[in-house]
Amino acid sequence: MQQAGDEVEIAYFGLAPAFIGRGFGGDLLSRCIECAWDWDATRVWVHTCSLDHPSALANYRARGMRLYRQEIHER
Repeated sequence: MQQAGDEVEIAYFGLAPAFIGRGFGGDLLSRCIECAWDWDATRVWVHTCSLDHPSALANYRARGMRLYRQEIHER
């Protein structure tokens, strides 16, 4: 979703369980990032958390994303 200031947040990115491990995640995320930059974004970002798939962070990093901030919330 496009944010104020020409930033784009990729919100709630993920795959249904039947598609995990079949090579779709990398291509889909790459296309999402390309579309975000096509909107003339100055920044493209995504949230991740410990509830995400164990491969999620590696997928983000493989597409050129980097850790911006880390927060720890206790329940």
